[in-house]
Amino acid sequence: MEEKIKYEMEFPIQASPSLLYQYISTPSGLSEWYADNVNSRGEFFTFIWEGSEEKAKLLSKKSDERIKFKWIDDEDTPYFFELRIQVDDITKDVSLMITDFAEDDEVDEGKMLWENMISDLKQILGSA
Repeated sequence: MEEKIKYEMEFPIQASPSLLYQYISTPSGLSEWYADNVNSRGEFFTFIWEGSEEKAKLLSKKSDERIKFKWIDDEDTPYFFELRIQVDDITKDVSLMITDFAEDDEVDEGKMLWENMISDLKQILGSA
């Protein structure tokens, strides 16, 4: 298997951290912008897109701050994806920080996918 490359992205979002956290940490919130449907059972989340299904394990979360998942397919690897809410101490501007991994030739595609999904999220939050 090819080594994956870690990449990070930052998206300014005009929403309170607690509202944003609902959209990145709950099945109902995630199914509004990240996947067609999301179910969770304990620490396992099932993401459904147009009939295909991916399972992820919740690695960690901190209320109003971050949530971190690992795809079940990546179980024996160091790869994960994390959504982190960052608030500027001075301006109080809120940003959503994305950390993800992709194979070398799929990084641009991965970034584009995140940009599209975050654009949907901003639309829902009225932050576009």
